[in-house]
Amino acid sequence: MKQVDYIIVGSGIAGISFCEQLKANNKTFVVFDDASQKSSVVAGGLYNPVVLRRFTSVWKSKEQLDLALPMYQAIEKRLQVKLDYKLPVYRKFASTEEQNNWFTASDKPLLSPFLSTTLGKNNNEAIQAPFGFGEVLHSGKVDVKTLINAYKEDLVKSDLFYEERFNYDHIHCTENNVTYKNVMAKHLVFAEGYGLKQNPFFKNLPLVGTKGELITIAAPEINIDFVLKSGVFLIPLGDDLYTVGATYEWKDTTYKVTEKAKTELIDKLKKLINCDFKVVNQVAGMRPTVIDRRPLVGTHQKHKNLHVLNGLGTRGVMIGPYAAQELFNSIENNMALNPEINITRFFEQN
Repeated sequence: MKQVDYIIVGSGIAGISFCEQLKANNKTFVVFDDASQKSSVVAGGLYNPVVLRRFTSVWKSKEQLDLALPMYQAIEKRLQVKLDYKLPVYRKFASTEEQNNWFTASDKPLLSPFLSTTLGKNNNEAIQAPFGFGEVLHSGKVDVKTLINAYKEDLVKSDLFYEERFNYDHIHCTENNVTYKNVMAKHLVFAEGYGLKQNPFFKNLPLVGTKGELITIAAPEINIDFVLKSGVFLIPLGDDLYTVGATYEWKDTTYKVTEKAKTELIDKLKKLINCDFKVVNQVAGMRPTVIDRRPLVGTHQKHKNLHVLNGLGTRGVMIGPYAAQELFNSIENNMALNPEINITRFFEQN
């Protein structure tokens, strides 16, 4: 019987963020994952502290970035990979009214550190932006695919990774321990994304699967080194490749790419650029989202050694480390969870 402090189910952004909390506090753990959930793999990986549709601040953006960026830097150094790419985000203005709204928003205390007050002019013939751009500061992109692959490889080398489908029937809880097959731990954390819908311990939580699709295009004429946001995000990947996304679909819960999503993205892209491009790839994933747009973090009402870390939504690279720290401090230091992310917010309504 292998004994550890924690069993973690899931090795996406949520699972990795919690692993980093455990490493920082000298806790032992193992990870189970069968790669069935793909929300992290297809994530655009942007960290952007501004809601660009409404020019408002992302919830606890400063606290999130203060935790997230050092975490990714520490992983970069330890695993010798490049993850964090500092990229400004340019919001295309559709009118002079939007320009004025931007300047009004830049005066607000929560937004002033993140919104440039210098209006960006468009000198790129491949881009349609007659009213120019607003620049978001302190933004960038995490290479989520490299992060997940490198992290898994490191866990495998350390004999801490089990690549298999997790079977909930094999969980045995006592007052002080939880056992799964040949592993005994003090705690088990479910960080399995949309897979939580099949979890008998937490399946009643209001997790909503929001399908997202992205396309990758080749477009040599665009030639930008920043993220461009209009109806879609246009994210440079290098070598004249760009990610375009993403769609939001609530009815289709499959992982199949669709022609409908591809057409939607291309139509929106054509309103942003006016040069030739070629679609070279398309991917789909299921975002674990929650109706109030806050994560699902907390402990099972009956089994006090079972916990959940889920529902990171569209901003997982930002909020994951914050939510993971909240859960760790709740378990290990008996600190109260932020009530806005605590799963008890849904129990209290029943």
